[in-house]
Amino acid sequence: MKKTVLIMAGGRGERFWPKSRKTMPKQFLALTDDRRTMLQLTVDRILPLVEMGDVFIVTNRDYRELVRQQLPKLPPENILCEPIGRNTAPCIGLGAMHIAKKYGDADMIVLPSDHLIKYTSIFLDTLESACIVAEEGPNLVTLGITPDSPETGYGYIKFQPDRMLGRAFAVERFVEKPNLETAKEYLASEQYLWNSGMFIWRVSTILDNLEQHLPKTYQGLCRIREVIGSREAEEVLEREFNAFKSESIDYGVMEKAENIYTLSGSFGWDDVGSWLAVGRIKRSNEFGNVVDGRAVLVGTKNTIIQGAEKLIAAVGLENMIIVDSEDAILICRQEHAGDIKKVLERLRICNQTEYL
Repeated sequence: MKKTVLIMAGGRGERFWPKSRKTMPKQFLALTDDRRTMLQLTVDRILPLVEMGDVFIVTNRDYRELVRQQLPKLPPENILCEPIGRNTAPCIGLGAMHIAKKYGDADMIVLPSDHLIKYTSIFLDTLESACIVAEEGPNLVTLGITPDSPETGYGYIKFQPDRMLGRAFAVERFVEKPNLETAKEYLASEQYLWNSGMFIWRVSTILDNLEQHLPKTYQGLCRIREVIGSREAEEVLEREFNAFKSESIDYGVMEKAENIYTLSGSFGWDDVGSWLAVGRIKRSNEFGNVVDGRAVLVGTKNTIIQGAEKLIAAVGLENMIIVDSEDAILICRQEHAGDIKKVLERLRICNQTEYL
């Protein structure tokens, strides 16, 4: 069966402020040593499996030109622009309708644009196996990540080790982000995987599930499909998307559907959720410091420094994050990296939107 890929690239990446901004969010930034952007890396790793013409990008319409610039070989009609963010269910539904319009039915691999994968060949092999499971019936397949720590920042998938289809385990349930003690129990049980937010299914399967579990959204998506490629397309897209309820695919479909399967992935996955990820994915020096830009460090350990034009001097620091951009500087203890979004909340309250 034809294989297609839908890449979700509409997020704001607020935990990567001040580099990630409303006009240049995380997925369009180069955060790794090879200077490829997150979006480019996502496309690069999937191309051995599909052709560029079978890659679709769903993004905010404000980012259409950024996608064009970073992926010049992508067919322009494969850039699908949401007029407003409505979470992952409408996003994925929009992509499914465009693929259905073009191919009728096909395998559909859904990927976030801002993850890193260390072992590409293992990743692609896992996707191939997931497609086989998706083709064997009306199955919804997700990739779970084998946990190596009691992580509290991820949702989990509980699988049934005695129920398998090919290489995939039947999913018993999805669970929300746990507290530390619960996460330790999940890790010890060896029956839970981290929820990666990557999915594989036939287009017909996900559309049937949207019709069953989110009928109003499905009906609006059908109206969008009817006018794809016509003069009315933008008008109908605007009207229908604004009417959609904001709904995640996890809550709207995956937690309600049947025939859910998961494959356990050990391919060096990182969701690059905050500046802490830079400390994991970039090379550090003998003192544990990760430096990009010009810096002088004295008695400084385990610190992430992202410079711009200015020289950064750090003295006697440990476990810090320092990020310099053209008009803002972030200084943060690493244990508070998750609170960076609160800075943006304050900026909105103070009407300092030029820094968002």
